[in-house]
Amino acid sequence: MSTPTPQGHPQRWLILAVICLAQLTVLLDNTVLNVAIPSLTSELHAATSDIQWMINAYSLVQSGLLLTAGSAADRYGRKKMLLAGLALFGAGSLVAGLADSTGQLIAARAGMGVGGALLLTTTLAVVMQIFTPEEHPKAIGVWSAVSALGFATGPLIGGFVLNHFWWGAIFLINLPVAALGLAAVVALVPESKNPQGDRPDLLGALLSTIGMASLVFAIISGPAHGWTSARVLVTAAVAVVVLGAFAYYESRIPYPMLDMHFFRDRRFTGAVSGAVLIAFGMGGSLFLLTQHLQFVLGYGPLEAGLRTAPLALSVVALNFSGLTARWTVKLGAPVSITLGMVLMSGGLASIATLSEHGYAGTLLGLLLIGGGMAVASPAMAHAIMSAIPPAKAGVGAGVNGTLAEFGNGLGVAVLGAVLNSRFAALVPVAATSLPAALASAHSAEERRQVTHAFSSGLETSQLVGAVAVLLGGLLAAVLLRRAERAGEKTDAEVAVAR
Repeated sequence: MSTPTPQGHPQRWLILAVICLAQLTVLLDNTVLNVAIPSLTSELHAATSDIQWMINAYSLVQSGLLLTAGSAADRYGRKKMLLAGLALFGAGSLVAGLADSTGQLIAARAGMGVGGALLLTTTLAVVMQIFTPEEHPKAIGVWSAVSALGFATGPLIGGFVLNHFWWGAIFLINLPVAALGLAAVVALVPESKNPQGDRPDLLGALLSTIGMASLVFAIISGPAHGWTSARVLVTAAVAVVVLGAFAYYESRIPYPMLDMHFFRDRRFTGAVSGAVLIAFGMGGSLFLLTQHLQFVLGYGPLEAGLRTAPLALSVVALNFSGLTARWTVKLGAPVSITLGMVLMSGGLASIATLSEHGYAGTLLGLLLIGGGMAVASPAMAHAIMSAIPPAKAGVGAGVNGTLAEFGNGLGVAVLGAVLNSRFAALVPVAATSLPAALASAHSAEERRQVTHAFSSGLETSQLVGAVAVLLGGLLAAVLLRRAERAGEKTDAEVAVAR
């Protein structure tokens, strides 16, 4: 088994480019399908429930399997799991691109979710193995920037492909990337795994998968079916019971998939708390941003996509140049996270309060959010990963990915509910959505009031997101600062010192 040298793997930057390409494909698939919904509705005669399952099958499977995928990578080999993830994702993309029924497409999306879970966990775990500890901040910064790039380019790539080809092409374009990734991983990526070879935690894997999938399903179902509906309450109860059983079981076995002692480390708990709140605020707010650009400012889907690009470009520029990595090393994790969260919170507040007057306020907000994400997100991911022994890097990546999925889903659901509640209270006609309210309006004045009500709902939601992000930054910074003052050493630092 090959292991990285203290100087890092000699081809580490080339390897990073390869795994980032694989990761980008997975992230694009989270957003690109939204652009194809009209085509799928007409060509596959898909009902609204079918469309929801096409989108949700991928996210449910992926979020449910992240911890299990990370644990499997640690035990059986991260290179093996990276290859398996690319193969499964490519095969699922082929089936999805050639599907001629909604059932086939939903099944293919679920298969792609399995591959996506393996890819998202193993890519970050490999980064932690091939780079030296001094290089981790910059490498994780590049890895994090790919997430922003996927958010910005997904709708643009989807729109371009659909303008020239049929809907299945949005999946088939994954095939050459998967093939290139397979060849590059075989040739370049060294194998690494937990040298202790712990026994498989099959029950823990089952409990975590059922618990997280149930939790995400409840969050997804809330806005459409009502938070007090039997569907939501039952699945939420299942999630609480199963995840509670998972935590109890993991704390009492000698070979846990997720060592619950990690939560005694204030660096780990600080980073975890901040990561959930940053994902909550940012996931929900960016979801609302696309609606704001289209419904309030009047841009089309492609125009709206282009106008969100400054956010991703600022993240990519700051992280690819290594500027944020140098700032993080110089300022320390607590200050870096606080600075990033304050910038993001200010950006969300700018969008909420200034963007109604035009794109300038939105642009300012996007640049502030991008700068904040470039500083805070890598620092948060690095704090989580550094609190976990290198042998458990896959589990650490699984925790990081699970927090992002959970926070994003919860943010979309909760901030969406805030928007709908505010809109319903202000709208002058009987309707639950903006298109329906505009259709029911009988005069120009009523239509103006409807638009204003929607804009007011968006403003309130964005401000709630801004507060969540700010609180997340302050909480994470306080816990991390206390850990530093107490002189706590993470398990990872102890292992490196040895």
